[in-house]
Amino acid sequence: MAAMVEIRDARKVYDGGFEALKGVTLDIEEGEILALLGPNGAGKTTLISCICGIAVPSSGEIRVGGHDVVREYRAARALVGLVPQEVNLEPFETVWNTVRFTRGVFGRPRDDAHLEDILRRLSLWDKRSSKINALSGGMKRRVLIAKALSHDPQVLFLDEPTAGVDVELRRDMWQIVAGLKEAGVTIILTTHYIEEAEAIADRVGVINGGRLLLVEEKAALMTRMGRKELRIDLHDRLDTVPPELAEFDLALEDGGRTLVYSYDTAAERTGISRLVAAMAEAGIVLRDLRTSQNSLEDIFVGLVHDGEDAA
Repeated sequence: MAAMVEIRDARKVYDGGFEALKGVTLDIEEGEILALLGPNGAGKTTLISCICGIAVPSSGEIRVGGHDVVREYRAARALVGLVPQEVNLEPFETVWNTVRFTRGVFGRPRDDAHLEDILRRLSLWDKRSSKINALSGGMKRRVLIAKALSHDPQVLFLDEPTAGVDVELRRDMWQIVAGLKEAGVTIILTTHYIEEAEAIADRVGVINGGRLLLVEEKAALMTRMGRKELRIDLHDRLDTVPPELAEFDLALEDGGRTLVYSYDTAAERTGISRLVAAMAEAGIVLRDLRTSQNSLEDIFVGLVHDGEDAA
């Protein structure tokens, strides 16, 4: 079965010669949540714009639901809902008319009950008669989400949807995303809040400099590239790491009261047993042990740094 979104060697060159996308190839399956991570200027928004028909790729092919986004623009665009970064709403229109108009633009039949449900889930129902210019920034962001959902899209793009918004909206947003996923909607998320991607994504893609550096299942990525850190609190302070422990490449922190040992979670042996035994032989008494694993943010920073070095 074909993927819901198919991207083949997509390139985008702007006037002046700037190449924002450099041959991106990616399949996004129906009903999955893909988190697309990358620093500012990495190409995330350009890629989304090309998929949604806002920008035209310079070369390559992009299909949504089997429809080419250039040759079959209307059919492809009808399947897509977009929550953009920028708030661009008619200031003197009401919330209700704004959302209802968007549904009509996509040729969907009138369904006031459906729109009411969306507004209620986004805590906008009480504001349905309010004009956009009377709303707070967070409420305007909710209206953008309601517009994107108004025509029942099969693919939903969230371009930094919770940047600068309140905690309540963020919580509501992810509840809605979870419900849409259960209904089979494909969701592509760009975010600077990496903990959000870590919490809800099925797969993670990292883009930088217009190139897709990696796309992998989140759990597999963290298993393959994550490292664990063992922090050993000592009974007595050390001035330096003893020569007997040199092979373990330990770091000394907290004024000499903590030894830090990093190890690969995928390795056949972690070396922890040997380390503890070597400490005992060296007469070092430990007081406590704690472990922590690299977060998705740690992995992301490392990938982007490696990509910049390769370029």
